[in-house]
Amino acid sequence: MAPPFFSDISKDINGLLNKDFYHATPASVDVKTTAPNGVAFTVKGKTSPKDGSIAANVEVKASDKSTGLTFTQGWNNANALDTKIELAELTPGLKTELITSGVPGVSKAAKLNVNFVQPLFAARGFFDLLKGPSFVGDLTLAHEGFVGGAEVGYDISAGAVSRYALALGYNASGTYSVGLSVNNAQLITASFFQKVSPLLQVGAKAALNPQAGSNVNIEFATKYSLDAVSQVKAKVADSGIVALSYQQVLRPGVTLGLGASFDALKLSEPVHKLGWSLSFAA
Repeated sequence: MAPPFFSDISKDINGLLNKDFYHATPASVDVKTTAPNGVAFTVKGKTSPKDGSIAANVEVKASDKSTGLTFTQGWNNANALDTKIELAELTPGLKTELITSGVPGVSKAAKLNVNFVQPLFAARGFFDLLKGPSFVGDLTLAHEGFVGGAEVGYDISAGAVSRYALALGYNASGTYSVGLSVNNAQLITASFFQKVSPLLQVGAKAALNPQAGSNVNIEFATKYSLDAVSQVKAKVADSGIVALSYQQVLRPGVTLGLGASFDALKLSEPVHKLGWSLSFAA
């Protein structure tokens, strides 16, 4: 089995802490459909928690399995045009992506990503062609559940390293996983995830920034599957923020998500958040 990419070494705990919480967006709706010829269409809309404005996006995705070519075109109501061209299996394990984004007369961006996966290692390179230009690369190695990796960023125009990180993890066949990472020698993160049963998952993450003091920031999360079509999640941070969510599959292809966030240290203040999400797929 190939090792995970560097950003996925702590994928289990990151998903438990960050996915399927709906309080950050007051309202969100997305519709996904697939035509008989395999072309996929996605329409998304969500409201801003700051001013109530609506952000909308339309996306079309077409793939040619015989050549490994995938073309994705997106357009949003900020008049930004996003294009992604993916080419897989140029050689076994190699995948390349060209991503462009631009607002006519305002801004433009272009990035080239290269992924290479083999049984014992996984490597990636991200090239920002217009900003800098700059490069970010990472490499992971795995053996019998252990995985280690490194990431480095390089500003080509300045000729200097812009960032670096190291990570080490262990995954016991999906039953539990632990991880430790150091980012720019400034942020040290340790995490733990356990699948207690087919219904219950728990995990925690602790982060320490030695330059900011000796305080450790801790988050704890849990997920419980009520049945095959519904789940509840809870997350508690030492800052006093408590987040709750409920997800229900109303019918095949229709999923409802409800979320709330409360500041336990400021219960009498208007800082709490509520949100919902409705997803359609056909």
